[in-house]
Amino acid sequence: LGLGLLAAEGRRNRCYLNRTQEYCVCYNLTEETVGSIIQCLPATVVEFQGGDVEQYIGLPIRDLDPSVIETLDSLVIQKIIIGNVLVPEILLARVLRFFSYTHVQDLAFESCIFQGTGDWSDMVGQNLPIRSLSFHNVTSAPLTGQEQAFSSLSTWLETLQELAVTSSHLTSLPCAIGKVFRALRSLNLAQNGLSDGSLTPAFCQGAFPQLQELSLHHNNLSSFHSVCEGVELLPALSHLDLSHNQLMADPSSSCRWPASLRHFNLSNTGLDEVPTPLPPNLEVLDMSHNHLRALDISLSSLKKLFLNQNLLRAVPSIRSYPTLDTLHLDNNSISELPRDELKLLERLQDVAVADNPFSCSCSGAGGLQALAAAGHLGQGWPGGYRCHSPAEYRGWPVARVPLSVLRCDPAAVVAPLCVALALLGVAGA
Repeated sequence: LGLGLLAAEGRRNRCYLNRTQEYCVCYNLTEETVGSIIQCLPATVVEFQGGDVEQYIGLPIRDLDPSVIETLDSLVIQKIIIGNVLVPEILLARVLRFFSYTHVQDLAFESCIFQGTGDWSDMVGQNLPIRSLSFHNVTSAPLTGQEQAFSSLSTWLETLQELAVTSSHLTSLPCAIGKVFRALRSLNLAQNGLSDGSLTPAFCQGAFPQLQELSLHHNNLSSFHSVCEGVELLPALSHLDLSHNQLMADPSSSCRWPASLRHFNLSNTGLDEVPTPLPPNLEVLDMSHNHLRALDISLSSLKKLFLNQNLLRAVPSIRSYPTLDTLHLDNNSISELPRDELKLLERLQDVAVADNPFSCSCSGAGGLQALAAAGHLGQGWPGGYRCHSPAEYRGWPVARVPLSVLRCDPAAVVAPLCVALALLGVAGA
């Protein structure tokens, strides 16, 4: 225990390099130990945890000497993580421009507090190599009223590809800020406080014109129709994650989802019926972990459908999905695979129906065994497939249920036997 405490104590106030992973972590650097950062020179990822940054606010920050610029240009660091730090925005505004001399492409802030306001005038017209920017569990002033700061950063932000602001109590995103991110491809706003009414202003006309992936899971969204209206002006949107919001399916809606939408995640949204309309060109639809009892939709482009953890009593007909290759139905209330659906299921690449209350009749067990033999059943076979009925097979693995001709098709045995006996009788006469 004593050695462990000494080891923990030794990890303070200096930097440590893992050469194998090219990862360097610096803990609570001080003026006395900041020199240990030299160990991070071979790293591609550098993480700073803790430390008193405020002490550097008063230091004069001048233009860099050519030798320093050359050194920065020679570094191989591609990602910087800053965690558990109080960040004075006035200092951040002064040092951010020096990233232009590096090859850092990814900048992340975790569990930080941004304090005060910064003078971003030095960033006007300044571009940075950073293409991915993330904030997780951060505290800052509301974004409303910060439009001028974003305008000063626009030369850089117009080239940003990925942005994440997660678990940061975000409740709104002004329209003018969205218009700055002209090249953004991915936006993650998960685990915040966004509501239905906050989406339309955030994704107004001209905002995020190149956005393809949008994650809104774990927010305060409730209306399927309002979400549709909120994102309908995103012309390039292809992936949308609304999972872990308590959505209500509106009785009728005239809203049109972006025609570009291909991947739609509606898992864990409390749905007891399929909301309409759905995006017409979907290829992947996830409605797992809901309360669906039936499914009656037609999506001609759908390739993957996830319906596990629902209340379905029957396999939904897949005739309306001519391009489907994946169907997951685990943990529902399905007892048997109908013969006509079984033939359709055989053309899929991945079928999962584990942990359902299977009736191990000849057709029930036989259908599953046939799918497994053809290699169509995905993970879960055979352990996740057990009989619920009849009583003599309750708890049995479906794979072990006997399918002898005498049990499953007695007519195939009795009829020839009767014919043979009849012939013997005629011959004896």
